[in-house]
Amino acid sequence: MTVSLDFLARDLQAREADILHDLTALVSIESPTNDKAGVDRAQDYLAGRLRWAGAEVERQTQSGVGDFLRAVWRGEGAAGRSPILLIGHVDTVWPLGELARRPVRQEDGYFYGPGAFDMKAGLLLAIHAMRALRDRALSLRRDVVFIINTDEEIGSLSSRAMIQAEAKGSHAALILEPAFNGSGLTVARKGVGRFVVRVAGRAAHSGRNPQDGINAIEEMAHQVLTLQALTDSEQGITVNVGVVQGGTRPNVVPAEASAEVDLRVRDMAQAERLTAQILGLRPHLSGAQVSVTGGLNRPPWDECTVCEALYHRGRAIGLALGMQLEKRASGGGSDGNYTAALGVPTLDGLGPEGAGAHAVDERVLIASVTPRAALLAGLLLDLANNGGE
Repeated sequence: MTVSLDFLARDLQAREADILHDLTALVSIESPTNDKAGVDRAQDYLAGRLRWAGAEVERQTQSGVGDFLRAVWRGEGAAGRSPILLIGHVDTVWPLGELARRPVRQEDGYFYGPGAFDMKAGLLLAIHAMRALRDRALSLRRDVVFIINTDEEIGSLSSRAMIQAEAKGSHAALILEPAFNGSGLTVARKGVGRFVVRVAGRAAHSGRNPQDGINAIEEMAHQVLTLQALTDSEQGITVNVGVVQGGTRPNVVPAEASAEVDLRVRDMAQAERLTAQILGLRPHLSGAQVSVTGGLNRPPWDECTVCEALYHRGRAIGLALGMQLEKRASGGGSDGNYTAALGVPTLDGLGPEGAGAHAVDERVLIASVTPRAALLAGLLLDLANNGGE
């Protein structure tokens, strides 16, 4: 893009207080993935802000998770031209009550609050970017479609089909996850697998006849060590046993145990090999039974030509705004894994800078909020008005 974008930087800088006001309101609505009522309240707030920004909003009712939102800004003369897709999620990893333990606050240039960085700030950056373009009456020759799902933190199990259907007809997919490692843009992500390991043993009295029992927790301990040993940092493979449960009482040889396992891989060859190894776990103790369910959820997103080209467009816009934007690859998965796997040009990490995703010190760098919103607005303007159908 050769035109000056200084006006976007100025316009969005003037909106900083409004963006932070909206972020305070949205973070103050707790929305853990498993609390449909809370997530739906957060979607109510976002629906109102989307309409304020000029979007048509459709609510897609869900039974098991929070309702999805699909918002559309209609482009002028957009008929026959594929839309630009924005993707974000409003669900968080934080349980109800976390806000009382860690209230929203601004301190030392950061905005703190559960879910602020991952990724409620990114949602609001997109809304304010679109409002800024609308207030300038800038012509967009493509529709902009914004989908906000509510189950990303558990793998987008319910929303995956919607994401893929929207992506297939899109000109590009822009993912509003937070900036990774400073001010970069994400162009690759690891694939993610989820598994549940279950062990069946045999109960017995721990004092009278322990020899008649088969300790399911002991067997699970062997399985945990086997699984953790699959991690290969040099190859970019990580296996993490994150949840273990088992037993009933301390004086009973446990008959059952279970574990939840997270797998991260760089490519499909690794995914296939590690998936086979995990699904093929065998018991160590005589008489114990081991069963494994699950598999690869998010496919690996390797760097690709179309994503590289989109990154360079984003980088050029960043330079026009005085930003140096480096390429980043992330070990975390996102909904961008799904869109990139379909061959759709995908750029991720378009949210604000900050740190502490999924950690108690989660925070947004306030100084990055309006520059990143201006970056997104400039990228939307460029994609909507340049380059093919």
